Amino acid sequence: MTKTPDPDWSLMQSFLAVAEGGSLSAAARKTGQSQPTLGRQIRQLEQDLDSNLFTRHARGLELTDEGHAILSAAQQMREAMKQIELTVAGRESDLSGTVRVTASEIVSQHLLPPILAQLRRDYPMIGIDLIATDDTENLLFREADVAVRMFRPEQLDIVTRQLGNIQIGVCAARSYLDLHGRPKTLEDLSEHSLLGYDKSELILRGMHELGIPASRDWFTIRCDDQNAYWQLLRAGCGIGFSQKVLIDRAPEVELLDLGIPIPSLPVWLAAPQATRRTPRVSAVWKVLETGLLPFVS
Repeated sequence: MTKTPDPDWSLMQSFLAVAEGGSLSAAARKTGQSQPTLGRQIRQLEQDLDSNLFTRHARGLELTDEGHAILSAAQQMREAMKQIELTVAGRESDLSGTVRVTASEIVSQHLLPPILAQLRRDYPMIGIDLIATDDTENLLFREADVAVRMFRPEQLDIVTRQLGNIQIGVCAARSYLDLHGRPKTLEDLSEHSLLGYDKSELILRGMHELGIPASRDWFTIRCDDQNAYWQLLRAGCGIGFSQKVLIDRAPEVELLDLGIPIPSLPVWLAAPQATRRTPRVSAVWKVLETGLLPFVS
C-alpha cells in the first residue's frame, strides 16, 4: 500500500489562503505570491493527498467535500505554527512592549491600518506607536524601531530590505475629466489644471527627469500634504500624480495613459541592527513585510 506523503506546511498555507479567499486572485493579494504559483501548489497538494480539494466556478474556487474535511485541521496547523514561531522568537513576556513604527502619511493612512490590525490579532501583547510623517525619523536614536521608507536608507548599522516598488500614475477625478476632456499626450496637459507640490520639488524633479520643462507656476493648486493632495485629486481640482494602489481603490479617480514612463517608488523596511532581531521588533517586521508585499511589484 502506497503511503500518503506528509502534508507540506507551505502547501497547506496556500490551501488556506485560497479556501478563505475564495479565489486564486484573492489568495495572491493576501500572500504576495503569483496566481500561477498558487495554482501549482494547490495541484501539488491535491496530488500528495490524492484528493480534489476545489471545484472551479465563475466567481473563483469552491471547496469540495474533501476540502471542507481538511479545512479545520489546516487551520489548527496554522495556529500550532504560530505557537512554534512564538516559542522560537522568545517567551510571550519577551514580546510584550511597544514598537515604534514610522511611515509616510499616505502609507500610514491607506496601507498600514489593516496590517496593524492583523498584528494586534496575532500579537496582542505588542503595542504600536505609529509615527505618520514624511520627515525622516532617525532610527539610530530610537525615534523609531522599524521604518517603512520610500528610499534606500543610507545610515550605517541599519538593516534594510527592499520589498519592491509602488507604481505611480497620472490621474484625475472622472468628474474633472468629464468636464474638461481626457488628455491623450503630454502636450495635452497644457490645456488642463495641474496639481503639484508647494515647497517639495519631488514632482518637478520627476518631470525634469522625463524631459518635461516644468516649473512651479505650471501648477494651479500646490500642496505638500500628501493626504490633502489626494483629496484635492479626488474632488476634481485637476490632474496630478498618485500611487496606483490608491487609484485602483478609488472608482471616482481615473488613471491616464499619456505614453510616458512614470518612475516608481521603492519600498524599504529598515531597523537598527542592534534591535532588529529582538522578538517584538522581529515580529512587527515580519507582519509589515507580509502585509506590504501585495501592494508592491
